[in-house]
Amino acid sequence: MNVVDQIMAVMDAAFEPQWGEKWTRGQIADSLLIPGTDAIVIDGEGNDITAMHGTAAGFALSRHAAGEEELLLIAVHPQHRRKGLGRGLIEMLICHARARRTTHIFLQMRSNNPATHLYEAVGFTRIGMRSAYYRTADGSRLDAITFAISI
Repeated sequence: MNVVDQIMAVMDAAFEPQWGEKWTRGQIADSLLIPGTDAIVIDGEGNDITAMHGTAAGFALSRHAAGEEELLLIAVHPQHRRKGLGRGLIEMLICHARARRTTHIFLQMRSNNPATHLYEAVGFTRIGMRSAYYRTADGSRLDAITFAISI
């Protein structure tokens, strides 16, 4: 199973259709062809299996350029939630970003995303909001919150 397959296996289980956040296989594959885009894939024990075969329990997809990193997607398979894997993924991302001499990591999420507490617990702070930025499957709009962390 390659990295795209591993990511899609988690994404298919983790992303609820009503929010419209799930990326397609093509979007994932194409993004990984762009220089500066990286994936971290972990198993149920939190081990990095990005370059190996194994059953994925979570992933993080990010893009870096000019000393900054953007967390594009992060997910943990529902069967593996509440084990600290999301926090572990963010800590791995921070470690990889530091190795690239990144100074800031940014992310954007819908305002009603329950992961807010996780991001704040690892040190991200809210730096902005975009009103009615996201459109849900039923056509309603949600605000986007932008977070950042200096590393």
